Amino acid sequence: MNQNEFNDTFLKACKGEAHEHVPVWYMRQAGRSQPEYRKIKEKYSLFEITHQPELCAYVTKLPVDQYNNDAAILYKDIMTPLPAIGVDVEIKSGIGPVIDNPIRSKADVERLGTITPEEDVPYVLDTIKLLREQLTVPLISFGGAPFTLASYMIEGGPSKNYNKTKAFMYAEPEAWFLLMDKLGEMTITYVKSQIAAGAQAIQIFDSWVGTLNVADYRTFVKPVMNRIFAELKQENVPLIMFGVGASHLANEWNDLPLDVVGLDWRLSIQEARDLGIKKTVQGNLDPAILLAPWEVIEERAKAILDQGIKNPNFIFNLGHGVFPEVNPDTLKRLTAFVHEYSMNKI
Repeated sequence: MNQNEFNDTFLKACKGEAHEHVPVWYMRQAGRSQPEYRKIKEKYSLFEITHQPELCAYVTKLPVDQYNNDAAILYKDIMTPLPAIGVDVEIKSGIGPVIDNPIRSKADVERLGTITPEEDVPYVLDTIKLLREQLTVPLISFGGAPFTLASYMIEGGPSKNYNKTKAFMYAEPEAWFLLMDKLGEMTITYVKSQIAAGAQAIQIFDSWVGTLNVADYRTFVKPVMNRIFAELKQENVPLIMFGVGASHLANEWNDLPLDVVGLDWRLSIQEARDLGIKKTVQGNLDPAILLAPWEVIEERAKAILDQGIKNPNFIFNLGHGVFPEVNPDTLKRLTAFVHEYSMNKI
């Protein structure tokens, strides 16, 4: 492909339009598994990288250049917009996001402010603008979903069981729905500003919503998700949903006004289709398999591709993010395999 030629395979697959090969990108493709990134991290924290558009654009573009992926995903964190609304968050190495002022009452929720992206996170928008000049593949940006953001804000950090979050949801429904409204509003404003800056697709990460059963999801979370996607739908860019351990919610997502249902490795592409999911599906190689011998990786990728390419609306990805131990050469080889194998099959 000519260096200046735009590769829109990913966007076509999002819409279910015909294309020559299965597009591929990887969650957390930018970052921890790359030696160049680790070197940068010796000097700068995540927040410091994201506050420097040129550096952040470099980190975002690096895996596209190295692996020949069909999309870039903006390097940042789902917690990025929270300080703007009054949440004191720090990303602690080896732990994750830690919040010193967790939410305990309705009064705490009422105190939360609103976001003005152009003033509060201009560096995110500047990075997007920069990348649009540099990239020859679509740029995906993202936001965290209200439940997942709320779980950090209530637990004070990562959790294994989300007991405090669920207790707050059940015991303080009025405060809970107010929190969902505020976080929903923040997500809509934040994401719209990223689209205006040039983001060509949006993924909403509801990383921890799989902790809820279907009935609770429908009651406590689905209304705000419906509102978010309905508002974003007007922006005419593909909208993707993803969560971990949330296969039981795949049909709920299929109902929402979004374009792509992201699957983790627990539910196969074929099983999702058998459930009646007609939308584009994205996934879903278990990232742990990337540490196996190449023959195993190829065999598992082939099985996913054989299920996925029965329809033009399929995007190859992992069932969760790349982790630090993965060799970048493995990802490069996997991308080439997905392209070559699917091109011969389509």
